[in-house]
Amino acid sequence: MIIHSIALENFRNYGSFQTDFDPGTNVIVGENGGGKTNLLEAVYLLTAGRSFRTRLDRELIRFDAEFASVRAAFHAGDREQKLEITLVEGRRKKIELNGVKLKTVAQMAGKFTAVLFCPEDLDLIRAGSAERRRFMDQCISQLRPRYAAALLEYNQAWERKNRILKDWPEKPSLLSLLEDYNEQLIRLGAVLIRTRAQFCESLQEAAKAVAADFSGGKDTLSLAYRSVKTVSDPLAPESEIAERLREHQESHFAAEKEARQILTGAGRDDIEIFLNDRPARSFASQGQTRTAALSLKLAEWEIMARQLGEYPVLLLDDVLSELDVSRQSFVLNRISGGQVFITCCEDDGISGRTGGRVLAIENGGLK
Repeated sequence: MIIHSIALENFRNYGSFQTDFDPGTNVIVGENGGGKTNLLEAVYLLTAGRSFRTRLDRELIRFDAEFASVRAAFHAGDREQKLEITLVEGRRKKIELNGVKLKTVAQMAGKFTAVLFCPEDLDLIRAGSAERRRFMDQCISQLRPRYAAALLEYNQAWERKNRILKDWPEKPSLLSLLEDYNEQLIRLGAVLIRTRAQFCESLQEAAKAVAADFSGGKDTLSLAYRSVKTVSDPLAPESEIAERLREHQESHFAAEKEARQILTGAGRDDIEIFLNDRPARSFASQGQTRTAALSLKLAEWEIMARQLGEYPVLLLDDVLSELDVSRQSFVLNRISGGQVFITCCEDDGISGRTGGRVLAIENGGLK
């Protein structure tokens, strides 16, 4: 997977911008606020039509502009391809792949793949379950387009059921609609849980090896997928998982009505992360937290490379500056197989150790 070039128009602080990229390493340098992360955001937008920083398309459109566009030429699946995304406030985004208009964002899944690591990804260890679910869902959606479609349908059903639970005291007739949404959430939830649990197994195998190398054998990283209490085996057949979900949902129906919100289902699942057999969320030091998060991301990158048959693009946003020289070297040596983008305020000799190209960004343009 190699992105050859990108052209931006009215995207964040970029007016009209175009540049080519090195097929190996691209070091993007510049002052904070100049547009380094915005450029990575534009590249990441190509993976699933969404930003990793906001859910609102209007925030991606330059101030006082009516639209924004991202056009890219890349190599994937043994062919040269082109992808264009146009954002207009208040309208659905327009997506064209190789000149063909896509009907839904879900159709982008797997066309262009990338793995991002940014400072906020430390939340993978420290924050609540939502961050870890998002991490799983983003990776699996790039690998399995059908999962992306099931996830979209599940989230839509979740939102509709939540609205019913919120409004039913004022409109009791709404409760008659719950059965259909419950069945959707049970059926699709079984798909999500089993697929996530399988991914979690692969992730543990890869992350354990990375973390051991990273720490010189001092730390052991392990993972456990957690679903609702009735789902004791998230790797069981989907039909069995569905029955366990139905059992849990039925036992929580009265509580959901009283709370006026969903209290059960795959939308609350989690990965529990252990470091040396202790919960990393509670016991990992700051350095161990950073190493564990990086290990998960590098493991994600390696899993995608194995399953896709080519390395996804790797985006490292202001990460290496937080590591000492030895840990920087470990990461740089580990990622030598594919195309990489690294942002930093100053080069600090990184380009000399990686080769490739240095792009100096200032005020939404090349310096």
